Amino acid sequence: MSGSRRVRRTPDASAAVASSPWIIVSVGVVVMVVLLVIAIGAYRGRAPVGLVLPEPVATVALPTPTPSVRRAAAEPPAPLAARSTPSATSSPSPSRSAGRGPSPSAGGSASVAPPESALVAPQPVTGTYRVVEDFSRSFIGEVLLRNVSGADQDWTVRVTVPEARLVTSWIEGAAQGGVSRSGDTWTFTSGARLAPGDSVALVFQYDRTRAGRPTSCTVGGADCAGLG
Repeated sequence: MSGSRRVRRTPDASAAVASSPWIIVSVGVVVMVVLLVIAIGAYRGRAPVGLVLPEPVATVALPTPTPSVRRAAAEPPAPLAARSTPSATSSPSPSRSAGRGPSPSAGGSASVAPPESALVAPQPVTGTYRVVEDFSRSFIGEVLLRNVSGADQDWTVRVTVPEARLVTSWIEGAAQGGVSRSGDTWTFTSGARLAPGDSVALVFQYDRTRAGRPTSCTVGGADCAGLG
């Protein structure tokens, strides 16, 4: 038919793809490469979860010991006998003395020892006072001294007489000693040592006093007997 038009048909794209399988393979390879690149980039951009790297350990330099320390470390320890610290077994336990504290008696009561201040050591020379004569506002007194020790002794007598004047004083039958005054107190000292068991009399006379005897008399710090 000359009057009819011939239509030219364009080949379909799907048919072209179906007829060329290498095109499909190439597209798949390109897609896989792109996906692989994306996956690798995402893996490198983030750290793995739960992975903790250990912290670096600091290195500490130990000090070099000095020669004195090395010698001390090399020396063996001293034996126990040379050490100054006493052991518990070597030192005896302190024991109480019977005269230092109260000791319980059989009845349950404790006897208390007198204080040390109340204990007075015996004097080697004792003195006894007596009135020889008594006048109006004047008197003559005597202190008899006796050596009760086993050796020769010096002696010192102190006599206190308020508001008085010492007229005279002497030591009977022996070398004369010395005398000094401080206020109302006179101090008499021996001129020669007194032999063991011997006695000597110190005599003195006072006037211008209302007292008929001394208010105080001591020999070596101990009171004279017979004054009270």
